[in-house]
Amino acid sequence: MKQYNAKNIRNVAFAGHAGTGKTSLAEAMLFLSGTTDRLGKISDGTTVCDFDPEEIKRGASVSLALAPLEWKNTKINILDTPGLFDFSGGLSEGMRAAGSVVITVSGKSGLAVGAEKAFKAAAKKGIAKIFFVNEMDNENADFYKVFEELKTVYGPMICPLVVPIVEDRKIQCYVNLLEYKAYTYKDGKSTEVPIPDMGHRLDGLRTAMNEAVAESSEELMEKYFSGEAFTPDEMILGLASGVRKGEIAPVFCGSALTMEGVDQLMNGLIWLAPYAESMAGETGIDLNGNPVELSVNDDAQTAAIVFKTVVDPFVGKLLYFKVVSGTVKPDTLLLNTRTGAQEKISKVFTVRGKKQEEAAYICAGDIGAVAKLANTNTGDTLCSPARPVILPGVAFEEPCLSMAVHAKNKADEEKISFGLARLMEEDPTIGYTHNHETHERVVSGLGEQHLDVVVSKLKSKFGVDVTLAVPKVAYRETIRKKVKVQGRHKKQSGGHGQFGDVWIEFEPCDSEDMVFEETVFGGSVPKNYFPAVEKGLRESMKKGVLAGFPMVGVKATLTDGSYHPVDSSEMAFKTAASLAYKAGIPQAGPVLLEPIGTLQAYVPNENTGDIMGDINKRRGRVLGMTPDEDNLTCVEAEVPMAEMGDFSTALRSLTQGRGYYRFAFTRYEEAPMNVAQKVIAEHKEEEEE
Repeated sequence: MKQYNAKNIRNVAFAGHAGTGKTSLAEAMLFLSGTTDRLGKISDGTTVCDFDPEEIKRGASVSLALAPLEWKNTKINILDTPGLFDFSGGLSEGMRAAGSVVITVSGKSGLAVGAEKAFKAAAKKGIAKIFFVNEMDNENADFYKVFEELKTVYGPMICPLVVPIVEDRKIQCYVNLLEYKAYTYKDGKSTEVPIPDMGHRLDGLRTAMNEAVAESSEELMEKYFSGEAFTPDEMILGLASGVRKGEIAPVFCGSALTMEGVDQLMNGLIWLAPYAESMAGETGIDLNGNPVELSVNDDAQTAAIVFKTVVDPFVGKLLYFKVVSGTVKPDTLLLNTRTGAQEKISKVFTVRGKKQEEAAYICAGDIGAVAKLANTNTGDTLCSPARPVILPGVAFEEPCLSMAVHAKNKADEEKISFGLARLMEEDPTIGYTHNHETHERVVSGLGEQHLDVVVSKLKSKFGVDVTLAVPKVAYRETIRKKVKVQGRHKKQSGGHGQFGDVWIEFEPCDSEDMVFEETVFGGSVPKNYFPAVEKGLRESMKKGVLAGFPMVGVKATLTDGSYHPVDSSEMAFKTAASLAYKAGIPQAGPVLLEPIGTLQAYVPNENTGDIMGDINKRRGRVLGMTPDEDNLTCVEAEVPMAEMGDFSTALRSLTQGRGYYRFAFTRYEEAPMNVAQKVIAEHKEEEEE
């Protein structure tokens, strides 16, 4: 592929609900542009963008894919993002590198949650939005119904550019309102035909487009009100200005499978989508935290953002980057401002699906890849050492579903950590901790399908066969009564014996840790044995008497005891203290404490009742509701952590994927009797096994 400058580069993310044809649309564009010599199909596993074995197996994208093409002396970098919510990390990566987003909408089912989320993400980043109503070859498709739905949700910014002429549920032709020409299609090739009579509908759509153009500048507004017609150049410039500002969202339509209307979209991207140079660079910060304005200029000092990492167990890491300023060339040194280390760039590549092609350089505004940078990760800035700068990273969703991961073969336990560490480099939405309290490895993700892919990749890439289970909850135990007991250890054998005798008072206290005090009078227990008594108690407190969980909120006071001048030792007093613990705690009203977390669930206003009902079923307490942006309400509650295992799945189901939540541990409180009994019974079963 030849080199293009920033004026002739479009970085376009494809986003939308799962199954609306993003990957098929990319495939059609690649084929029509002559980039590929055959039209791949998802059902056959032959598409350029869905090349990962997991994607071929599932028939859906699970990660971001890059597919550059050339069309009319312009380079279009397609960033094909996953539509499944479990793989939204790919959407975050694509949005970081894109200058505009094509949002695919089904002509049959209309505006779906995935399209809403893509629009919201693009608006938050301030990049252009373009709609493509797909599946128009289906007899149940209704473009005008979908168009009205878009107008209802997003208002006057929705601007029709390509519309179908339909008779008897069959499309006769597509009308490009910008050119005011009609086209029919065969095998993706267009043929111009006379525009059929649509009555007032076509005039109304044309008027809507002219109004959108008029809104883009005062001069065009004056011309519109004076009754003068816009020239084709004025139409394109006016629309392009409105699209770039985010004031206009043009709507195209067609079919990715039959390639109808796809060339119109490609032309539209060249005319209307912001070119890389027009994005006005970015603002980073220097090492002192001061803002640094960057321009999209090949001759400036280099600055690039790494927005995606691909990890291969054999080849190593491949890093996708977007050049914000300057150029990235082979055999140069760039500074990683996160690590402070310089990285040697050996070769740079352009990437199309799984294929890599060596490039002479990657210019400002373009996207490329580099391998063999072991210490650089997603979100890092690579820049010229002469001008250190930190660019904004990639904003990922926090993992919300956690499961314990167990190797089927015990010998593979240690491989789990290594494999997950490598997968986390590739996918920052994966979380992993080794809970030393429950002795479990816990992996977190964005949903059940996400964790299913993690399990599958552990096996295929790292040879580790694992199973997932609900993670154990880290309960605590405490006491509710005050007791005083004796712990006496006396053992006589040949030679020196062992003797330690203590009286200890146990009582509840507010401290999470054990509080140890002594009120010994008259030297009944020598001071040099106090540390041994405390140590014996602290070791005993690690395992409670109900279900073996750590004890908290206990104050232990050494009040009295006795010793033997020959047989007493630190070990004897340590043992005596543990005997006092075993005797006293069962008498002190031991209870089980469960961890409670604070939940902030952001849900559509119409779903607040459903969520509150779900929280109540989980033994939660709703604390209040606060209106939030985007027609969402924040429902705040306190919920036992043991009840939150499948909350992410329930929330997604109740809100059709619109809701999200944050959840953090707050405190421990006494578990209800029925919960405590169940936990204690499970502990006894485990011990018997």
